Amino acid sequence: VFGLSSAAQVVLGRGDFGQYLSINLGFGIGVTLGIHAAGGISGAHLNAAITLTHCILGNLPWRKLPAYLIGQFLGSFTAAATVFGIYYDALYDYTKGNFTVTGPTATASIFSTYPAPYVSLVGGFFSEFTATVMLTLGILIIHDEKNNEALKGTQALLMGILVLGIGLGMGMNTGYAINPSRDLPPRVFTAIAGWGTDVFTAGHHWWWVPITAPTLGSLVGTLIYKLFIDFHNQPVLERGNEKGHPVLESS
Repeated sequence: VFGLSSAAQVVLGRGDFGQYLSINLGFGIGVTLGIHAAGGISGAHLNAAITLTHCILGNLPWRKLPAYLIGQFLGSFTAAATVFGIYYDALYDYTKGNFTVTGPTATASIFSTYPAPYVSLVGGFFSEFTATVMLTLGILIIHDEKNNEALKGTQALLMGILVLGIGLGMGMNTGYAINPSRDLPPRVFTAIAGWGTDVFTAGHHWWWVPITAPTLGSLVGTLIYKLFIDFHNQPVLERGNEKGHPVLESS
């Protein structure tokens, strides 16, 4: 809701009610609050690519995957519907009732990501892939208890800052979906709400890229983390010995 509504305000306000930075901040705030809301309930799985990666690593039972994905889909779909309701009058005024995916009064990009006109399909795929690699690395580093984990209670804030940083640095080409759960459900909603099937054909049938590229990026990001950081982490007790700290052992 925070992310999509900030995008709606920037687009429909014609730049008088925020700029690109506003959208980045909106999504960063949304991620932070989402983690605080769901962290103790489900581990705050807000991203289908990350959830699938946890299943592959054995951190989450496969039997729970459908429930998590359904929850993510319904949450994102409901957010799109909520923002549509909030800004329906503004949408109608901006478009004169003609909801389009492309053109001078295009509004579909409020809800889902689309590549910039100059971006090729390969280039867009690489942008989403790379951004998700950085997202996954950031998540794993922030929560790495054996390395230099974030202070307890600051993880949600740092996750929001991580998403903000990705938007600031890697959002121009594709709008940085970095999350199938963030992109596909609002796209389905816009197809139903008046934008039609163009939401699936625009950008050389772009819709599948925000699903596959983040999924592959999450897996590769995890592999990089394992190879270059996690496998070289020393056990907590050994680190305590090296730093001159007393090591307490219990049977």
